[in-house]
Amino acid sequence: MNDRGETRLRWAQAGASAALWCLPALVLTLPKGVLPFGLLLLASTLLVPGRLLAGARQIGRPLALAAFAGLFALGVAFASSWTLSAAPGQVDSMDRLLGLPWVMAWAYVLGPSRGQLWRGALFGLVAAAVLAGYQVLAGAERASGWGNAIVFADVVLALMVLVVFCRPPRRWRWATVGLACGTVAILLSGTRGAWPGLLLVLVVLVLGSGWQSRRSRILLLGAAVAVVAALVGTVPGLTERMRLSELQQDIVRIDRGDHDSSAGARLERLQVAARAFAAQPWSGVGFAHFDRAMRQRLSDCRRLAPALRCDLGHAHNDLAEWAATMGVPGVAALACLYGIPLWLFLRLRRSAVADPLRGAAAAGAMVVAVYVLCGLTQSMFAHQTTTSLYAALTGILLGLALREARVAAPS
Repeated sequence: MNDRGETRLRWAQAGASAALWCLPALVLTLPKGVLPFGLLLLASTLLVPGRLLAGARQIGRPLALAAFAGLFALGVAFASSWTLSAAPGQVDSMDRLLGLPWVMAWAYVLGPSRGQLWRGALFGLVAAAVLAGYQVLAGAERASGWGNAIVFADVVLALMVLVVFCRPPRRWRWATVGLACGTVAILLSGTRGAWPGLLLVLVVLVLGSGWQSRRSRILLLGAAVAVVAALVGTVPGLTERMRLSELQQDIVRIDRGDHDSSAGARLERLQVAARAFAAQPWSGVGFAHFDRAMRQRLSDCRRLAPALRCDLGHAHNDLAEWAATMGVPGVAALACLYGIPLWLFLRLRRSAVADPLRGAAAAGAMVVAVYVLCGLTQSMFAHQTTTSLYAALTGILLGLALREARVAAPS
């Protein structure tokens, strides 16, 4: 390689390193926090396009599988919109998935440090906690960052995964600071759907560590969960902030047949999704048009002044959303979108670093897992931020995991 080519490569690697910090650090800190990452991704790619193409050919089958996952999901969405004459502009959030194989090849070729993801995630979590605290102190009922409170909490949870699994050696104390900031941010957001994912992270963190015996770790985990449950149950402020009293009231209203509540609307939408899927199992009602199913299946939504819950936009559940709007092809696309990266991560994890709680493959598997859990109460790909973050993080972590596996492989 000539001197000019080496200079371009060094600049591209510097841009990739900055991009890895910017993605988790700015995604919640700025209104359009993914944009700096995108600009650095484009600039560093244009510096060494030939190297990226050569790297893509070298990756081979894993890259083809990742590309298939994104293209299949986007193709099903376009086909659904075209077949049912739905507005094709609704696909604008899904096109972010096209970046997954690009980012994967980019990370593999330029090899930015995984530690940059960790540093950026730590900064992002501190910033999220400060922003959430400011919004609540300013009078907001729920901290929501620059948009949706649920999306805010889901992104915070993904950053917490990076803080735990991408940390450099001997950085447990700083990782604990990040976990504490993330917990505060989720608590102030009032989002209940992020807690199962947070619990999974803590379970894997405690049980997967090498500290003491397995029995001691299980006892520690049980004691921690018991203390948190006692605090939540006895401190009125925590109960109110976590909206547990509201959940109890919602359950009472559901028993009375009243679905005009947060939990009631979600349950009703699951029921509508099941009926819509049974009626149109191969086509659904049209991508991003779940409210069409609400109007078809509920008399309350066919009135001149329909209830507010009739126009929530999506099903607040990944599986229900994709099944009701795109039918069997949608379910298959969702399974590929989560299943293919998860399968690749688990395979790569076996040949990566010895520490089960560190490494790109372990981090990637946990990112997919928390997305699946958050998808029980949210349509994760109905929002540009969560879609962009999933495509970027899975691509980055797959590329870095391939490099780590290559380094760890016996020569």
